[in-house]
Amino acid sequence: MALKQRFNIEPNFSMASMTDVIFLLLIFFMITSTIVVPNSIKVLLPKSQQQAQAKPLTRVTIDKNLNFYVANGNETERQVPFEAITPFLKSAYSADPNIFVALYADEEVPYREIVRVLDIANQNKFKMVLMTRPN
Repeated sequence: MALKQRFNIEPNFSMASMTDVIFLLLIFFMITSTIVVPNSIKVLLPKSQQQAQAKPLTRVTIDKNLNFYVANGNETERQVPFEAITPFLKSAYSADPNIFVALYADEEVPYREIVRVLDIANQNKFKMVLMTRPN
């Protein structure tokens, strides 16, 4: 205490160096954040080409009125409620575990309906193919 009074020493803390560090960190994070986030995502959609089928496909069709149709191999499509798609696909899969399920959906079908069918295939580990129009 006597030393403090004799030499008049007061503890001083300079915020200048701390402020410089904070500004440098702020600049660093501003620059790196613009590099990490892309400005836009560019997606090239594939063109559809007519292909030969190696084996008959199991088909699920959704028309623009949201009616569901199923068929296996060379059968003609028959209309079913959405709840009947899972049992149909399971029976087709039990007959041939290497089947591919082809999903035909009209352009006007809402995406959520397509996702519902894709979700069935995903839950049951079916191989699903989205069908498109040929060029």
